[in-house]
Amino acid sequence: MRLIGLCCALAVAVIAPGALLAQDGGQDASKSVAPKVMVAAAKKPVPSKKKVAAKPAGPPAKELFGAARTPAAMAARSIGFYAKGCLAGAAALPIDGVAWQAMRLSRNRNWGHPALIALVEKLATDAREHDGWPGLLIGDLSQPRGGPMLTGHASHQVGLDADIWLTPMPDRRLTEKEREDLSATSMLAEDKVSVDPKVWTNAHVRLLKRAASYPSVERIFVHPAIKKALCEATAKDSERAWLHKVRAYWGHYYHFHVRIGCPKGSTNCEAQPPLPSDDGCGKELTDWLALVKPKTPSPVKPGTPAVSKPGITLDQLPSDCRAVLANGSEGLIPAPPLAAKAAAGSKTATPAKVDKNGATTK
Repeated sequence: MRLIGLCCALAVAVIAPGALLAQDGGQDASKSVAPKVMVAAAKKPVPSKKKVAAKPAGPPAKELFGAARTPAAMAARSIGFYAKGCLAGAAALPIDGVAWQAMRLSRNRNWGHPALIALVEKLATDAREHDGWPGLLIGDLSQPRGGPMLTGHASHQVGLDADIWLTPMPDRRLTEKEREDLSATSMLAEDKVSVDPKVWTNAHVRLLKRAASYPSVERIFVHPAIKKALCEATAKDSERAWLHKVRAYWGHYYHFHVRIGCPKGSTNCEAQPPLPSDDGCGKELTDWLALVKPKTPSPVKPGTPAVSKPGITLDQLPSDCRAVLANGSEGLIPAPPLAAKAAAGSKTATPAKVDKNGATTK
């Protein structure tokens, strides 16, 4: 369970399992723009030439953002999309609080937009005071300057995502070693499509309902078996509107993923499409349960080894992310000298390239 962050790697807005591609932070194919028809060109056909997209230059952005140990001393802003952006002016969640303890401290991922930090602290204290929950064990939030991570998540880049363990906090302070080694508890029964009644309790239902009740929370991701347990536990409740925020997704059987919306002042933050208004307990859940139900494994056939995809580069992130990396004494790249080039009469400012050490090159 040490790789708790892996289960949040693609935690995104989900409408149905079949719509994952358009909801994972990439372009929605249904909204592609048709090319304009040129009448003149129609009179004289022109042989088509296949264009080859230029390969992004520079090292993977995860190497740059993963090296940052402190936040950018700037106004707090979430920049870009949850799976393609960065974070300015991050705040740290204290590793110990009145009702929480941060886990996996060596990752240095207890950072977030101040709005997220306030939300996590409020959830911890409210759940203890009102829902019989002893305290939260907090997994990954974001890196000090957000951005892509060296390991794990594809999201968590703009400081608005938090992983919260479904294991109750013990009644003592965990040591640093325990915070690295302690495994979170899986909520799944042996059939993998239902929860284990030995570990799943009504307090879990109250905790998730509490998290979904906050207006700033837009989505909560849980394993389909957990979503099914929530649907069943609230079947006779008169108020179930909160369930539509809790969506089934891969993994998430030992923690849940809370995502808040773009905060005020984050003008460069890219919002997600709204969730459907239904409670997610119908066909969507049925389809998810069919996907995660264990299947008889097929014989393994030898094949060509999979080729790993290159990571996102700095040039592929919003332009403001370069200033976030360059900020302060720990600036990992120098800011591009655009002003100097403009003063010298340069017509076109050439973006700086970054070598493997994070230095700009010509």
